[in-house]
Amino acid sequence: MPPSHPGGRSPTPRSPAWTRLYEIAECQSGLFTLGQAESCGYSSQHLQKHLRSGRIIRIRRGIYRLTQHPAGEHEELVALWLWSGREGVFSHDTSLFLHDLSDVLPAKVHMTVPEAWQSRRLRVPDGLVLHHLDLDRSEIVWVDVVPVTAARRAIIECITAHRSPDLTGQAVREARQRGLISSADSRNFQGRLRRVGNSRT
Repeated sequence: MPPSHPGGRSPTPRSPAWTRLYEIAECQSGLFTLGQAESCGYSSQHLQKHLRSGRIIRIRRGIYRLTQHPAGEHEELVALWLWSGREGVFSHDTSLFLHDLSDVLPAKVHMTVPEAWQSRRLRVPDGLVLHHLDLDRSEIVWVDVVPVTAARRAIIECITAHRSPDLTGQAVREARQRGLISSADSRNFQGRLRRVGNSRT
């Protein structure tokens, strides 16, 4: 438990504690967790004071945003990543969309978490689908401020999950044009997609 500030007073927006919290939040589209706030010396009671003063707003349970930091384009994704304890990696359709390899915004957000999570009893946020796999570091890249599976991995995920062959095929072509996958990968993926299409006829 972090030590409380003298007199139980909440750190001010000009204090070193607030500066540390701002530096953490700045790398996360202005968002931070209760745990991160506590590491800077803020208790939940302190945060309540800043909520009432309008310095922060609650995004979801245990996750907040500094009001002086404008909402980011992917704020909801950052909030989900923080919910995962920064262990989740956006994957499947969500990864293709973030890589700009698909024009279709997925109806649900897909995130891959470590296999050990299968034994956890979680209240998964609405609209979030979890996949369990221990990803290799080489399969993870960053888009903006969130981790996502690399293009090659994302395409494999979508083929394996039997996503739309047309949309996945579009992603394969775009990824090859941008040099995100090799020509050998492209041929392999196109062949797998043709087999999927043939199996549906």
